[in-house]
Amino acid sequence: MAKGVSIKFKSYTETIPKLLDLIKMDQELKKHDKIVLKPSLRNSNSQNTSVDFTDAVLNYCLANKNPDAKIFVAEGSDGEDTLEVFEKFGYKNLAEKYSIGIIDLNNTEAQEVTSTNFMKFDSIMYPKILLDSFVISLPKLSEDSEIEMQSALSNMLGAFPARYYKGLFSKDKSKIRRWPLKFSLNDILACKMPDFTLIDASEQGSILAGMPFDMDKQAAKLLGKEWRAIQYLKLIEERFPEKPALEPNQVKTPE
Repeated sequence: MAKGVSIKFKSYTETIPKLLDLIKMDQELKKHDKIVLKPSLRNSNSQNTSVDFTDAVLNYCLANKNPDAKIFVAEGSDGEDTLEVFEKFGYKNLAEKYSIGIIDLNNTEAQEVTSTNFMKFDSIMYPKILLDSFVISLPKLSEDSEIEMQSALSNMLGAFPARYYKGLFSKDKSKIRRWPLKFSLNDILACKMPDFTLIDASEQGSILAGMPFDMDKQAAKLLGKEWRAIQYLKLIEERFPEKPALEPNQVKTPE
């Protein structure tokens, strides 16, 4: 499968199947028994992934997966109840439409992961469902005041489970903000890189699909930015020159 492609946006229902066929995603999907779609639904006021975008991706995945494979939609909202955010933005209805499961990453089963690639954390409680699945990051491309750019890799900040990383007196994941977010992002990606991404850059006239790091570099250009000026991309380039292959992590099951 190619590292990535970008094509002109016409509509989700027309552009996404065409793009995924072009990159031969139908062949890739058949290799996996568990697939997780990870939209960006950080909170009610963020630049969230359109349910229509996710619907088109999900429809393609269901049509091309192996017969025994299961597909889930998963997110861990920051500062709000994930299931309420799912419902508000139409994801509960989407799950019912296709009879698939939706997963709140803030409260699902987690495993303790350690890695020498961590910069700030000694270990991270990481959602087991993501470790065991083919993970497709589905962000809406946008500028972001905290992490500079909301795209494929920064979308994975939602993998920090709030039950371990929220503040004592708030719902926000304040424990990942003890230092600049680029370091927390580095560490959550050291647990696992997303395996694939489709980036909704329809407002910039395109849809991107491919390997997350490569697609984030292209996404930066669509926002008129030099990708090396995006601090988290610069850090990941320095820390993980062979992306997405990271050294094997040590996974512990909590007692």
